[in-house]
Formats: sequence, structure tokens, C-alpha cells
Amino acid sequence: MSVNVEPIAPDAQDFVAALEAEQLPIDDLSESGRLFFRFTQNGTPAGFGGLEALGEHVLFRSIVVFPQFRGQGIGHLITESLLEHAASLGAKDAYLLTTSAADFFAAIGFKQIRRDEVPLEILSTRQASSLCPSTAAFLTRPVSNQAALLHASTKETVQ
Repeated sequence: MSVNVEPIAPDAQDFVAALEAEQLPIDDLSESGRLFFRFTQNGTPAGFGGLEALGEHVLFRSIVVFPQFRGQGIGHLITESLLEHAASLGAKDAYLLTTSAADFFAAIGFKQIRRDEVPLEILSTRQASSLCPSTAAFLTRPVSNQAALLHASTKETVQ
């Protein structure tokens, strides 16, 4: 299975509507340093994903898979594409916050961490400091494939 990736503007109507439908933050989409992408399969939008580059760290955000595409590996492909883009920007570690998908991200190599383990650059983002609820889980993984494979082989079970 393959998906096509295209960069999109932060105010793309279908993107904003998808985030709103999933109750994900939209208040800071147009701030600098954010990149967003539309993922399509056979010309049909399957989902979206974005990142906020912060030097050696990157914050993944706005990852949405449309319901009719869930369970087909699209979320994994979106995440891998974002990891590749993060690597091209020189990032070493990826972080994300989630209230509902910790198990999905743990299954693809992310590890849940405590808030006090998160770099200040990530904690200082609007997403981490005010837009996401304090109950959101932080997860991280190395950006590079080799480091991620090592990380995945030593990861702990996240409950």
C-alpha cells in the first residue's frame, strides 16, 4: 500500500475540518515553524499529519486518519513519513501528545515518558503548555530508523 504526500497550508479547509472533527487543537496552526501534509490514497484524502521543528527535537501534531482508512496501516505510513521529514530537518528525537492513541504509537516504537522527562523546547510549545489537556500522554522515539529499531526492541509495555 502506498500513499501520496503533499504539503498543505495550515488553513486548508479539509485539514481544519478533520482536526475539529477529532477535537484536536487548531488555535496555533498558522504560527511559524509548523509544517502540515495531506496524505491521499488513489486520489482520496486518507489523513493528515504535521510537525513543529524545534532544533534537535520535533513535535508531531495533527495526525488524523479518516475513519474509512483506519486499520489499514495509513497511520503508520503517516508517522513514518513525518519521521523521514523530521530526519531531513536534522531532528534526532520525535515527541507527541495524545489523549487517545498512546497504544497505537507505542506499537510503532514510541515510548511513553513523564512530563519531567520532556525537553523544555517541547514543553514550551503552545500545544504542550496550553492547548492539550494536562492528562495527555507524552510519547517519544528516535527519528532515525536504526535508533528506532533499537528503541523498539527495548521498549516497555505502555498501559
